Amino acid sequence: MGKGEAAFSELMKNRPFSGDEILYIGLQPVHDYQKRFLDESGIDYKIQDRQFISDDEIRSFVRRFDQILVHLDIDVLDERKFHSTYFANPELSGDGSGDGRMTIEKLSSVLTLITGEGKVTGLTIAEYLPFDEYRLHRMFSSLDIFTR
Repeated sequence: MGKGEAAFSELMKNRPFSGDEILYIGLQPVHDYQKRFLDESGIDYKIQDRQFISDDEIRSFVRRFDQILVHLDIDVLDERKFHSTYFANPELSGDGSGDGRMTIEKLSSVLTLITGEGKVTGLTIAEYLPFDEYRLHRMFSSLDIFTR
């Protein structure tokens, strides 16, 4: 949206996205400062703590564009079913909004719908935090067999 760190914004080669070019899928309750940002940016959003955006809403949004960029925050997934998210680590604290409610199956369905309806030309994945792998690494690194 061109509102980030100046050092990054100056590198932009294309125009910033406007609020009506963004669709949040799986958005959970937000903090006041997040709500202010969304509202001031003109992003039409809905909190999806009880029901996700419908396939028809996604389809309608995607069909408006020649190209689609997808940004996937892994923490949209339910940490009780997918453990490599911020919210699955009880040792961390922060100001994140509500934890994810989506299953892998639902995410797969959404991505399949998006890629079937539009031309996806970019995909970013963020918030993948493999805590279980980190815990295994810590455990193995304490064993003599791996430290000699």
